[in-house]
Amino acid sequence: MRTPALRPCDAHRPCVAMTWASLTRRLAAALALAGLATLAPSLAAPAAAEDTTAVTASQAEAARPSPPGRTGLPLPRFVSLRASEVNLRSGPGTRYPIDWVYRRSGMPVEIIDEFDTWRRIRDWQGTEGWVHQSMVQGRRSVLITGQRRTLKRRPEAAAPGVAMLDAGVIAALERCRDGWCEVSAGGYSGWLPRDSFYGLYPDEEPR
Repeated sequence: MRTPALRPCDAHRPCVAMTWASLTRRLAAALALAGLATLAPSLAAPAAAEDTTAVTASQAEAARPSPPGRTGLPLPRFVSLRASEVNLRSGPGTRYPIDWVYRRSGMPVEIIDEFDTWRRIRDWQGTEGWVHQSMVQGRRSVLITGQRRTLKRRPEAAAPGVAMLDAGVIAALERCRDGWCEVSAGGYSGWLPRDSFYGLYPDEEPR
């Protein structure tokens, strides 16, 4: 509601005489308004509390794990590429353009979404796109990262080496325990620290 501006008295707008009674009534009204103003912060408090509750609920919703995909399997999850040539598309269908072509069979990737017979994947470099479900498999593999790694005969730092694996080598993942994982590549099998490769979640214990 627009507050009227104060205007001076003139010949066309005579001033109203202010009597004691009218002054008293105006004073009482002013005090009443002052009382409402004092109560305003307390009246606003429940609204602020509701806002805080809404934010907390939103944060809780964001913290929940992602629901399983249409297949009932968890999202995200690690799989590996089945073929030596896999088209990565910008959308779930052959009508979408090809953004990239993978040429490494067995490379580990994450499935992060599902739509019909298509799977949205993410690779070790963070690249995302869609591939047909026939191009991935549940068999687990890992990708050696960082530097050359020594494949150990036992899950111990002091154990003798079996072979050296360069960064970028793909190895089959067998099992994990006590911070070590057994992998096999090129006819060799041995143990690596679980932070030596891509293809395994920190709290995951495949067997």
